[in-house]
Amino acid sequence: MKLDVSLTVNGEAVSARIEPRQHLVDFLREVLDLTGSHAGCEHGVCGACSLIVNGEMVRGCLMLAVQAEGAEVWTVEGLTETGAIAALQDAFVARNALQCGFCTPGMLVAAATLLKANPHPTREEIREGISGNYCRCTGYHAIVDAIEQAARA
Repeated sequence: MKLDVSLTVNGEAVSARIEPRQHLVDFLREVLDLTGSHAGCEHGVCGACSLIVNGEMVRGCLMLAVQAEGAEVWTVEGLTETGAIAALQDAFVARNALQCGFCTPGMLVAAATLLKANPHPTREEIREGISGNYCRCTGYHAIVDAIEQAARA
């Protein structure tokens, strides 16, 4: 059995007929070809699948696509296209806060969510804001530096 789902993704209305058990991150990747968000641990603990749904950060591997019926969803691609995370992206490059890139989209979504709620966070608040996102390559000092730099920009 398939269900119809309609939602807004990165400012565009989309509709599809999908399996009711398909996770939101898989829907975005497989149906809409938006591959920025990654399915990492598939348990909601690594943060690689972080998305913004109705203004709140969610784990795309824990949310079913049918639960997003009528929702407004933003991915790293949409945030990039609108320029919403340009300062963060520039700071990540300048501070060498990315290496393999697997965690980077989720880290950028978490950082954007943090800075929207708190435009001038302390380093401790930055660490808390990204605490649900794992990076196995860079360590966190460069990432915290980059978010702090973007907050100052």
